[in-house]
Amino acid sequence: MNIDRRTFLKDASILLAGMSLAPALQPGFAEALETLASGRAPLLWLQGLSCSGCSVSLINSESPGPADLITRYLSLYFHQTLSAATGKVAMETLSKAIDQGGYILAVEGAVPSGMPEACMIGEKSFNDLLLESARKAQAVVSVGTCASFGGIPAAPPNPTGALSVAEFFTKHKLNIPLINLPGCPAHPGWIVGNLAYLLKVGIPEVDDHKRPIKTYGKLLHDQCQNFAQYQKMNFVVTPGEEGCLFKLGCQGVITHADCPMRGWNGGINWCVKANAPCAGCARPEFARDKNFAFYRLNEQKNLENGG
Repeated sequence: MNIDRRTFLKDASILLAGMSLAPALQPGFAEALETLASGRAPLLWLQGLSCSGCSVSLINSESPGPADLITRYLSLYFHQTLSAATGKVAMETLSKAIDQGGYILAVEGAVPSGMPEACMIGEKSFNDLLLESARKAQAVVSVGTCASFGGIPAAPPNPTGALSVAEFFTKHKLNIPLINLPGCPAHPGWIVGNLAYLLKVGIPEVDDHKRPIKTYGKLLHDQCQNFAQYQKMNFVVTPGEEGCLFKLGCQGVITHADCPMRGWNGGINWCVKANAPCAGCARPEFARDKNFAFYRLNEQKNLENGG
């Protein structure tokens, strides 16, 4: 399947705009997409404790679209959900890929460090496969909040001993280039854009949580369409009203992501634009702090009751 240079340049321009990068990088990003399409940038994708939501989000990609992404751009060595092979053939493919090395390792889902049998792939535990594959990877990308920070699987009481990929690497003293792409799920543009950057430029500039600053460097609140309403203290108290959703529990004031500028579903909408409070799904603390609710409803009542 051939793709002409014009298509690479068009898709590169869209990715650059989504990452707020200079147009001068267009030729380099087009080259990175061409490298992906040629199969010279193999991707190994492992899924641990997850709902597969980030994989579903990935195939909602636009420019490139899902068909182009899977059949042209990504040289997927292995993916539990998208791979056509099953059983012995799939495991042989996975083993061969790990032996060969040199891939980018994408990890979706938290690591069941306290219950290895929770995520078996063939006859191997996810923990063992992650250790084995990470050692042969060029770089590791934690896709989604579960892989990046533990997310819902690591929420109390955490019976599986779920850890983020970074925590798991620290526990096993692995020093491997790692970036986190949190979100529940991660936006397809975050995934594809940062993969292209990783190929062409290298590890992007990251914050203290290993998040690419170009993607997660700004508070969602500062980019929000309701920011002026927040300043005027025009707060919604009943769902459906117009105004700032802060008092309905919106977590945008403490969440770093570019959802307002990027949009979801082809840039058409995002949570607050749909008049729903931000749940803060890209926050490191998302779901892990039992004293920090998804939404801040009844917080005053809890304070009055000593909660």
